[in-house]
Amino acid sequence: MSLITALFAALAIFGIYYVFIFYRGITAAKAAGEPVKPTSLGLAIGAVTNFFDNFGVGSFATTTSLFRATKMVRDEKIPGTLNVGHTIPTFVEAIAATALFKTAIDTGTLVQMIIAAVAGAWLGARIFGGWPRRNVQIGMGLALLAAVGIMLTRMLLKLPDGDLTQLVGAKLIIALLVQFILGMLMTLGIGLYAPCMILVSILGMNITAAFPIMMGSCAFLMPVASGNFVKLKSFDPRASMGLLIGGVPGVLISAYIVKSMNVDWLKWLVVIVVTYTSISMLLTARRERMKAGAAPVGAH
Repeated sequence: MSLITALFAALAIFGIYYVFIFYRGITAAKAAGEPVKPTSLGLAIGAVTNFFDNFGVGSFATTTSLFRATKMVRDEKIPGTLNVGHTIPTFVEAIAATALFKTAIDTGTLVQMIIAAVAGAWLGARIFGGWPRRNVQIGMGLALLAAVGIMLTRMLLKLPDGDLTQLVGAKLIIALLVQFILGMLMTLGIGLYAPCMILVSILGMNITAAFPIMMGSCAFLMPVASGNFVKLKSFDPRASMGLLIGGVPGVLISAYIVKSMNVDWLKWLVVIVVTYTSISMLLTARRERMKAGAAPVGAH
């Protein structure tokens, strides 16, 4: 069995694990009387965010902005909802990207980078999954500002493509450390795609190598993170279902419709919207802190 075949086999196992934990989470939510049937708006958000996810726009920041604008998901449950809901669409992306760009990167390097991201996600979900509402607001607000900075860096620097397909020595160590950190940040709601593309370019690899790395990493780490979020009940079942069901056709349609579409204008729009969302989250956290700290009149 080749390493790439083993990778697909492992992906199938992770997919089965995800279906199992997602089913348990939805069943528990139904038993608790929580709504699980997705709304039309939820399906639309899933379709639109995953439609553009294939092109480096990312789905986490855009979904967060839409969730907050529509008040669909409570702030403290957004990170879990993103990971649980976007997993299956990301699986579809990962399979397509690995099949199309597998010659752009050495399989051994790809597997090691995926493992590093999964390890980071496992730790991150355990740390961030039980955070209270205000901590999530501050953490996501800062993470989204970081995402904006990364997107602007990528858009403005226009880093040249390299020709490396394999990483060894110091470059491999740097890549694994960064992937571990990015895996952790995924569980706080900051997407891995844009920073992974920058990492690949800085290390001297061709930008096409980023697609199997980032999509493969997310496909493996999101079921791991989802397991912890479901266990902690730190996700919104109805919104997650909307992302899952709406996201798959969004990914499939995008593969045929926007291959030649210029999405630069959309990336600038995302920068503006995400900046607004991050500042809004930080201001909300500040207001809630001030409100909690204000003692009632006459209190001793």
